[in-house]
Amino acid sequence: MKAMVCERFGGPEALALRDVPDPPPPGRGEIQVRIAARGVQYVDVLMLAGKYQFRPEPPFIPGSEAAGHVVAVGPDVTSFAVGDAVMSRHTLGAFAELGNARADLCDKVPAGLDMAQAGVFRGVYTTAYHALLQRGRLKAGEWVLVHGAAGGIGIAAIQVAKTFGARVIATASTEEKRAACLEEGADHAIDYRSGFLDPVKALTAGRGVDVVYDPIGDTVTEESLRCLAWGGRLLILGFLGGGPANIRSNYLLIKGIDAIGVRIGGLNEADPALAAANMRDLLELAGQGKLRPRISHGLQLEQAAEALHLVIDRTVIGKAVLLS
Repeated sequence: MKAMVCERFGGPEALALRDVPDPPPPGRGEIQVRIAARGVQYVDVLMLAGKYQFRPEPPFIPGSEAAGHVVAVGPDVTSFAVGDAVMSRHTLGAFAELGNARADLCDKVPAGLDMAQAGVFRGVYTTAYHALLQRGRLKAGEWVLVHGAAGGIGIAAIQVAKTFGARVIATASTEEKRAACLEEGADHAIDYRSGFLDPVKALTAGRGVDVVYDPIGDTVTEESLRCLAWGGRLLILGFLGGGPANIRSNYLLIKGIDAIGVRIGGLNEADPALAAANMRDLLELAGQGKLRPRISHGLQLEQAAEALHLVIDRTVIGKAVLLS
């Protein structure tokens, strides 16, 4: 089979298209998938650079979320059959034509999602759902400030928040990205680069927001604390802005703020039953047409390096997907 192989630590140029052996037949509890679509994520960039917490040694095939068709099942697998269209989760190996995956980490593609959308669905929607509803305790009518709103987990957060009755203020850096946020359901979209405290206060009649969804960190986190209303929740999802913030504990004390870490991998490890239940709920919502990934770039598998550069340059709106 053909696969994109990371042959050394570095940037996207460390990837090379190679002919490699097919994976072995699926073992107990596994299925084998002929992959048609793979999500491209910032975590792939970190993994290629050797900077991710899970650090495989080259050579390895990156990629962790995909969709395709089952071509073989392990001896004890009864939930899938050859030919089923599935969304699959992989520790590594999705940037290939074939991949083995644990059957309990796979789901059938719901009606209404095409293969490209199915290939990028799991990571962003499970993150947004767990963050907003479970960690953030979001209620209908509350205000949510979504940073990085034109990215994959940002678009997902807008859709999830609106589905459950929240009012959404999205931040994004360009007019094109802000327009995309409004198209996806945000009530307001603002440019955060010259500061966002005053616009947020104006939009909420001086009250502030109930939840901040923050994958950016650094100075964005610091200003976000000032945007929160009494009893607000700051959801910390990552540090795309350059690093973690030094959170001033007096803000938490005075305004009764909860600062809450969100890591979907931690949920998968600590409470797999809840993670599976969340995915079932999300698939039902997708089947109802309420959740739809936005894909700005669809490229071929051999263009993986180009796709990763688009992620690094923040050109992607929503998700990029590799097709075959």
